[in-house]
Amino acid sequence: MWFTRSLLRTQLVCTIKQRMQPVSIAAKVEDFQVKNEPVLEYLKGSQERKELFAAIDKYKDTCTEVPIVIGGQEIFEGEVRYQVMPFDHQKKIAKFRWASRDLIEKAISESLRAREGWEATPLSDRIRLFLGAADLVSGKYRMELNATTMLGQAKNIIQAEVDSAAELADFFRFNAYFAKELTKYQPNSSDIMKNSFRFRGIEGFIASISPFNFTAIGGNLASGPTLMGNVVVWKPSDTAVLSNWVVFRLLREAGFPPGVINFVPSDGPLFGDVVSSSPHLAGINFTGSLRTFQILWKLTADRITTYKNFPRLVGECGGKNYHFVHPSADVKSVVTSSVRSAFEYGGQKCSALDRAYVPRSLWPQIKEGLLEIVKEVKMGSPLEPETFVSAVIDDRAFAKVKGFIDHAHSTPKVTVLAGGKCDDTKGYFIEPTILLTEDPLDLTMREEIFGPIMVIYVYEDKDLDAALELARDNKYALTGAIFAQDRAWLEKATETLKMSAGNFYINDKSTGSVVGQQPFGGGRLSGTNDKAGGPHYLLRWASPQTVKETMVPLSEWKYPYMES
Repeated sequence: MWFTRSLLRTQLVCTIKQRMQPVSIAAKVEDFQVKNEPVLEYLKGSQERKELFAAIDKYKDTCTEVPIVIGGQEIFEGEVRYQVMPFDHQKKIAKFRWASRDLIEKAISESLRAREGWEATPLSDRIRLFLGAADLVSGKYRMELNATTMLGQAKNIIQAEVDSAAELADFFRFNAYFAKELTKYQPNSSDIMKNSFRFRGIEGFIASISPFNFTAIGGNLASGPTLMGNVVVWKPSDTAVLSNWVVFRLLREAGFPPGVINFVPSDGPLFGDVVSSSPHLAGINFTGSLRTFQILWKLTADRITTYKNFPRLVGECGGKNYHFVHPSADVKSVVTSSVRSAFEYGGQKCSALDRAYVPRSLWPQIKEGLLEIVKEVKMGSPLEPETFVSAVIDDRAFAKVKGFIDHAHSTPKVTVLAGGKCDDTKGYFIEPTILLTEDPLDLTMREEIFGPIMVIYVYEDKDLDAALELARDNKYALTGAIFAQDRAWLEKATETLKMSAGNFYINDKSTGSVVGQQPFGGGRLSGTNDKAGGPHYLLRWASPQTVKETMVPLSEWKYPYMES
């Protein structure tokens, strides 16, 4: 049910006295527990597979018109843009519009108009909305989310299910659970004073800028701050508009009031300029490229004297993720983990394997295993269940990844062991590619690729420590993995590589973090490491307040020691 603005103002008046008294969330909503959403298998002949393809049929031959939504009003004006299928780029699946400067400013105004009423809404009510949204993801909207993610972002069945169904539901449920748990802390009190601690939203609005590669990230960046009482102006990625529109619709159906989240597709530079120009900017919630986040940071720094708060900047900017293989490693585990990490979703995960360090003693076996699997990997439409790798997201991604392959062909110290073919005739297809470099500092070992390319450097066993230093030394620090059976070395390497990854894996691939299990984020130039999917993330979107109430009047200004 949608709240009217007058009702929200009434709530503010009625609840302000109640909010001054710390009330356990358990007294408002059940003391619920959470667990991760089960991932469906979509086996041949299964009911979920039939339902999924029915949802795909609903969207695949239709160009859905997606509006700008500001304060509950659907707006169809502005520069017309289209989202296409990456694997069949002549097919348009969404028609949308870029919001003008005036519309972005209107979205800011509408969010500010909704802020006080939303912030005054009891946390228990906001939690109920999130739990309701999670149930919509798990049920009514599950296949619609998966279908639009497959069609618009070229994810195969399992990658869509893990992302737009399971992870999105997990974000909603675990964020609600963490918010509930945060309220359990109360400071010490005494007979003569009562101390309490409460979380408030931040005055102003949050600008959420989401990426194409995870529908769930879009949903979390847009909704996460609202749980703590904030309002959001959400800019979805142009190449994920359709699935993000489904997310917005389900949030609206769950009961989010108008203006709390405003859905504003727009030109990136324009959006960044407008939101950073507002004195009411309270924070930027971002996932995307390093360069874009640096531009946003500079814009806010240049305008720091104009803001009413110091804006919170939360960003995740990708990585140059590694697998480091010790001579004692299990070869089969290294091979299968590396294939999945490097090539699932075409290497377009922030955590995808980019670079691998392999000892000379194991290289013949690892090479044989990798080449054997890559021969079997099917590349094609994500709508075909046997497809493992589909197209990269758009023409710019295609050109960038192809550039790395062209570099490999032109550089004597880099060899293309497998793949390397690129074809954008119908879709933006790049074969799963394995590069072998003799230079551990080659461009392919230093810069993020964000495509289906694995680069391998073979080190001499005697140079193990030097190779470990190479793995540690990179401007990014998002994910990393080490493989070994030698326990003493595992402990040593875990300490040596401590600062090289925000998410660190032992005998497992560098991808696959799960909400509530491996909160995600990295340091260095990978981002601010605020750990989405964990309890600390919500603290970035809260403005805590301590309240002290004294029960005994103060009647004397002198301290006892001052008496003669």
